[in-house]
Amino acid sequence: MSNSLAIATVTAALQDLLQPAVSQAVGQAKVGFSRPDSSNQQAPLVNVYLYQVTPNAAFRNNDVPTRRPDGSLSQRPQTALDLHYLFTFHGNDDQFEPQRLLGAVVTTLTSQPVLSRQNIVNAMNNFSFLKKSNLADQVERVRFTPTSLSLEEFSKLWSVFFQIEYSLSAAFQASVVLLESDDTPLDALPVLARNIYVGTLRPPTVDRVISQAGPDVPIEAGTTLLIQGQQLRGDTTLVLLEGQERTPATVADTQVTIALPTDVHAGVQGLQIVQKKKIGTPETLHRGVESNVAPFVLRPVISAPPTAAAAATGGTDVTLQLTPNIGIGQRAVLMLNSLPAAAPAAFVSLPFVATADTAQITINIKGVPSGKYLVRVQIDGAESRLTTTAGVFSDPAVQMP
Repeated sequence: MSNSLAIATVTAALQDLLQPAVSQAVGQAKVGFSRPDSSNQQAPLVNVYLYQVTPNAAFRNNDVPTRRPDGSLSQRPQTALDLHYLFTFHGNDDQFEPQRLLGAVVTTLTSQPVLSRQNIVNAMNNFSFLKKSNLADQVERVRFTPTSLSLEEFSKLWSVFFQIEYSLSAAFQASVVLLESDDTPLDALPVLARNIYVGTLRPPTVDRVISQAGPDVPIEAGTTLLIQGQQLRGDTTLVLLEGQERTPATVADTQVTIALPTDVHAGVQGLQIVQKKKIGTPETLHRGVESNVAPFVLRPVISAPPTAAAAATGGTDVTLQLTPNIGIGQRAVLMLNSLPAAAPAAFVSLPFVATADTAQITINIKGVPSGKYLVRVQIDGAESRLTTTAGVFSDPAVQMP
């Protein structure tokens, strides 16, 4: 592998490789590295310009993960690149100097298409800032091959050089340059013992999540969830909820039950079955397979009668006690419906965004006449329920001043 100086070293090594042949073809000719420019260029010159860098097709899929699960570096990351060069040839056209230089370059790169270690070492000696390059130690040697460009492709390439006249040119590709970072990997301790485990891969599948009381019963705080699916039982079966692994109450192959934890927030939630296996010496639990993510809606509950008071900034502040807590960043909307229902009127507040994990929130609502109103709260799309008396909605309710 090579460090970050490899690209510049390849370009510099081209000068060492081509200069003898160029000087022999046209006396006093030199190899340069400027941006293509034909203006007032009378001295014989072969200009080498790196115009494009692309990922190497053969090596781009060879990279393996370089980080362990804990984030530590297991091996140095590498990048495989192809370098695309444009050679332009300058000199006296009456003496065919550009064409003689072209012939010298093509002949040299055909007879010696691979950069030798000596070419690279000479380039490092010629340019002091390349002393720390380690391209010479790269296992894969850099090989040059001519690039077949059509007249249209050449025209597009030259069009990017603003207000520069076309000069006799040829394109070559250098492959492959393997760049590697200077990071130092942390070596893992040697393996003391090896264990081999053989098992059948049976990933769990969750079909649906409902209340244990019935599929039509809303899920609220305190509900026992019934998780239905296939292959749910493992050596150790856990339920992943809001990023935490939780132990279920009962586990069977087609269903799992778990009492809804009190720290799970209202709204649309995702649930997974996680199966772990005991492996190693001594045996410890390791992550095995996971199910698909199954959604369910946890409804908020207004756990105490709401209160209302006139707000100093206008409108009315309605204070609600919620179960479960509303989480940071969750959005709550207050909805009021007048009582009695014979004179319907409905009001909706602007969204309230929670700045703390709390069981009590105060939402300001404007334009609501005094009177008694049914109260509902919607948290991230999950709406609280109303209770009925004699078949009529009655609670929770609030008296607006």
